[in-house]
Amino acid sequence: MKEKIVEILADYKRVSPDTIKTDAPFTELGLDSLDVAELVMQIEDELGVTLEMSIKYNTIDKLVAYIEAHQ
Repeated sequence: MKEKIVEILADYKRVSPDTIKTDAPFTELGLDSLDVAELVMQIEDELGVTLEMSIKYNTIDKLVAYIEAHQ
């Protein structure tokens, strides 16, 4: 699942997946709140999950842990 989210983010940012640090806050990855909202919607669509907008998961690692805990 982490790899898929990295792939989604890399595609969104038009960067190589290798450049994305999964423990870096989304803001450090160059995302603002609108970017995060769009990214969350895309993740929901592609993974078939429902996410609430929350600062509880401000990194990919935290997002993956949240999704896994709520499936």
